[in-house]
Amino acid sequence: MNSLLLAVLMMAGYLIAYHNYGKFLARKIFKLNPDAITPANELQDNHDFVPTRKHILFGHHFTSISGLGPIVGPAIAIIWGWVPAVVWVFFGSIFFGAVHDFGALVLSLRARGRTIGDLTADIVNKRVRTLFLLIIFFELWIVIAVFALVIAILFTMYPIAVIPVWFELVIAFLLGQWIYKKGRDAFWPSIVAVVVMYVTVVIGAYLPIDLAALFGASAKTALVAWIIIVLLLDAWLASSLPVHTLLQPRDFINSHQLLIAMALLSLGVIVAHPPIVAPALNLNPEGAPFLWPFIFVVIACGAISGFHSLVSSGTSSKQCDSEKDSLFIGYGSMLMEGALSTLVIVAVAAGIGLGLTGKEGEVFTGISAFNHHYASWDAASGLGSKLGAFVQGSANMIQSLGISAKIALAVMAVFIVSFAATTVDTATRIQSYVIVELSNAYKFRFLSQRQAATLFAVITAGALAFYDGSGKGALKLWPLFGSVNQLLAGLALLVTTIYLARRRVNIAFTGIPMLFMVVITTWAMILNIRKFYNTGNWLLLGIGLAVFILQIWMIIESVLVLKEVNSQEDGFPEAVT
Repeated sequence: MNSLLLAVLMMAGYLIAYHNYGKFLARKIFKLNPDAITPANELQDNHDFVPTRKHILFGHHFTSISGLGPIVGPAIAIIWGWVPAVVWVFFGSIFFGAVHDFGALVLSLRARGRTIGDLTADIVNKRVRTLFLLIIFFELWIVIAVFALVIAILFTMYPIAVIPVWFELVIAFLLGQWIYKKGRDAFWPSIVAVVVMYVTVVIGAYLPIDLAALFGASAKTALVAWIIIVLLLDAWLASSLPVHTLLQPRDFINSHQLLIAMALLSLGVIVAHPPIVAPALNLNPEGAPFLWPFIFVVIACGAISGFHSLVSSGTSSKQCDSEKDSLFIGYGSMLMEGALSTLVIVAVAAGIGLGLTGKEGEVFTGISAFNHHYASWDAASGLGSKLGAFVQGSANMIQSLGISAKIALAVMAVFIVSFAATTVDTATRIQSYVIVELSNAYKFRFLSQRQAATLFAVITAGALAFYDGSGKGALKLWPLFGSVNQLLAGLALLVTTIYLARRRVNIAFTGIPMLFMVVITTWAMILNIRKFYNTGNWLLLGIGLAVFILQIWMIIESVLVLKEVNSQEDGFPEAVT
């Protein structure tokens, strides 16, 4: 199949889904009220609660939910064939992920901007809130530690990205001051900001910053230094400042960067229109787990991801100016992420065939390029390999536009590092909310303060990264992340389903995706626990069992509440109406 035809069909499908299924959900299921007062207006404090224009919030929300997820997942799952990857990304994003993100945003908008975990106390009960918040804390703990490590590794892999990524902080700060302090329109200043950022991309391409080479340090020392810098200057600083000072304007710049990257990739597909060289279906790749259920865990972002419910209810709900904007922000952003994953699939299934250089300098093209890169599960599953397939395939297609290889590589490297940084910032901010909510519930006064909670989130993430002394400790917990993340998606859908049931609304549109995700992730978790036991990995076994028990407990409690709701005539807690 030709890659251009595949991309066109999927993009058209997303547009049709937004204007039909998305608007149906907004009118008939969630019944959006444009006159409702949102938390951003009711509780405006110009720190977390800030009424924001929907196109700016769209940029913040989209870049926050994306990160590297929609890149890494499809780049791994393509080993099972491009057809399963395409089917799950397309239908998953429309009927699962977008519904999940949209629902979590609406629930939080109607509960004074509380997180999906905290408002569970009113929708289900207080015990379930604690269980949910603990699962959320565990996920964010891994996310912050691992993505800080990922950024550090990316800076060592692509030193050309260092100058543009850090200079973007300065550009974003100035943009935020211009828009909010001076009350100016965002359009032209944002265009200027993006142009300046791409000037720094060109500078970075010719002036790479390699800490190991500059200071004569070992690769391990350089990696540790980058982790510390990322946690302190990126995670802590961006999460501590008012949201419109740094986090929001940087995400707005990154949303422009994403559109440019997607435009370049789309034009590259049109000009190069490479044939798909990946197999349509490959059920038994060497060393790989079973396609079913693991493709639904490997491809999270791009189809459905529990982390998105935390962004929807953790930060975006506090900035949404009107309830009617939630369709564009919640449902629309997820479809945009599906579009990004589509381009990733094209890059690794077709673009890689335009040319791949092996370790010995040999050049592979066509099917041999794909087979070389995806020779086995182990060959395709390392971080460098995951990102390398996308970067190489994307750069190949961008070069067809006449852009030099060095600049094409720099553009894509800055793109992926910027998105990873956005994930760290947002995850740290949400983690601080979770810590505050748990502290308020159990009277831990010290951690109920915003700055103390943020510092605790950063310190615990750093402890996870360095617990084995290598700086890579967090990666040992990574095998659990996919299962926990998708479990969280199923549980968020469960809470949304109970919310709709209490309002006497048809629950099929959230209930069916919820049942699917709960069953699939439970299956995957059981398989992982068995693997950890057989291999003697007691750390992962212990944490996996703890999360599994929390999950079962929460599901049982929620089912009992759902049965009780169905037996009642009416009655919904005032706090979440």
